[in-house]
Amino acid sequence: MGLHRVLEPAGVLPQAAARLDTDPAIRPDEVRVRVERLNLDAASYRQLHTAHGGDPDAIRAEVLRIIGERGKMHNPVTGSGGMLVGTVEEVGPDSPLGLEPGDRVATLVSLTLTPLAVTDGLARWDGRSEQVPADGHAILFARSIAAVLPGDLPMPVALAVMDVCGAPALTERVVAARERPVVAVLGGAGKSGSLSLAAARRAGASRTIGLVPTAEEEERLAATGLADTVVRADARDPVAVAAAIGEPADVTVVCVDVPGCEHGAILATARGGTVVFFSMATSFSAAALGAEGLAADVTMLIGNGYVPGHAETALGLLRSEPALLPLFTARAGADSAE
Repeated sequence: MGLHRVLEPAGVLPQAAARLDTDPAIRPDEVRVRVERLNLDAASYRQLHTAHGGDPDAIRAEVLRIIGERGKMHNPVTGSGGMLVGTVEEVGPDSPLGLEPGDRVATLVSLTLTPLAVTDGLARWDGRSEQVPADGHAILFARSIAAVLPGDLPMPVALAVMDVCGAPALTERVVAARERPVVAVLGGAGKSGSLSLAAARRAGASRTIGLVPTAEEEERLAATGLADTVVRADARDPVAVAAAIGEPADVTVVCVDVPGCEHGAILATARGGTVVFFSMATSFSAAALGAEGLAADVTMLIGNGYVPGHAETALGLLRSEPALLPLFTARAGADSAE
């Protein structure tokens, strides 16, 4: 579990630690990865961008400061991190991960618990996107998760998909457990949102609704056909969300990377329904107390980013649903040509 990598405070798991040991010398059950690219989670990057007024140099300096001080990419404001792509350099003899030196992998565990050292000052990153070219090393533990990158997809696209692969996998599980539910996805034009819409349809949803904040996203999502209905509202406005969704959904999936979307999701969900929160900007207290104050009989789930087979599920959706690849290619930016 990486307890030996915790420098402070003593007695906590790596995710809760203030600082981790990034020593490149591995223990018998560890793996060292040469880092190629970080993928900051959307909530973290948005917070950094807002806090520094979009100044790329300031954003880069802040990310370097966090990694240098904490030995991991763990945004102290959002509490979130992201994941990375790299090449396996060394595998301990007792590692159960099934990796070999030379494997090009994406880590499917959060950067908030992954020992990470950066050696190039992030000099190749322009600070304007979530994907961060980097050089350095990271350490995986026996209970970490990593997947070998598929050979049929550009690396930035594969990285973007794997960053959010828990969302469609859990959406599929929740939807499949119900009898043809109506599914609403807040943030339906984003990475996790578009995959969740595709997963809901494949799992047997009777109707899918994608909620987006702008006319541009409304047009883009409608053109994909991923949602039966596309509606527009600010996800932070509970009344507007409920009005846009109309008849409450049986399952509501929240994939919006800004705070304050809890109450709208609850209002948009039918009595006895389920709300799945995937955004790292979600407030547990706002969700719990908001549901109580609304006398809302809903089950609320926190998407923890891991469902067995989640990477295969997400990649399978990308390959089988033609509308998804253009969305991911556009969001991966210019580097998607790699």
